Amino acid sequence: MLTIAVVEDEEKYKKELDAFLCRFSEETGSQLKVAHFSDGDEIAQEYAGGMDIILMDIQMRFMDGMTAARRIRERDGAVVIIFITNRVDYAVQGYQVDALDYILKPLNYYALKESLLRAAERLSASRGKKITLQSASGFLVLETDRITYVESIGHNLIYHTKKNEHMVRQNMSEAEKLLGGEQFCRIHKGYLVNLMHVTSVQGNDCIVDGQRLPVGRTRKNELMRLLISTVE
Repeated sequence: MLTIAVVEDEEKYKKELDAFLCRFSEETGSQLKVAHFSDGDEIAQEYAGGMDIILMDIQMRFMDGMTAARRIRERDGAVVIIFITNRVDYAVQGYQVDALDYILKPLNYYALKESLLRAAERLSASRGKKITLQSASGFLVLETDRITYVESIGHNLIYHTKKNEHMVRQNMSEAEKLLGGEQFCRIHKGYLVNLMHVTSVQGNDCIVDGQRLPVGRTRKNELMRLLISTVE
């Protein structure tokens, strides 16, 4: 099942999108669960994840779609965002929020179908474990594959991804339990790394996504064992 949010303030386009989504469901056999929002602020203010795809109008009265997308991205790096607009000059801004596509108004069913199929492919390829964290700004949803490493700072942890850093009130033992498995390795009292993003081990340092992190003397053997097991 795909959970889709339709964020559109014009009733005409809202009805048209609903009709197109029904047609897509019938033609592809996909089960859809659709939620409606009439403005960007309505979805962004209390967003707590749970959506697979967001169809987002850009020009809305209270909060435009681009601003809403930025706020959603702070909490959810996995949801697929597809913008709906009558202007093509927003494309560059869309890269900043990792938008999959733009659908131009007036709406065309086949353009929407193509975008939804691409979205389904992306979701299928990236389906992995997701975790939900409580940050100062609210709930945060992260795919574990996108986390490069976790860093301990005082009584907080920083979850690093390739594009963002997210601070949460948590200790490293809680992070280890939450992430689990052998994809992550505690290399130091202050660092937990995702082995998928380790590019090399140089002396007593581990290189993760271009960052040089210290490896504790007693933890290096376990790190090397896990790295070897990932390539066997």
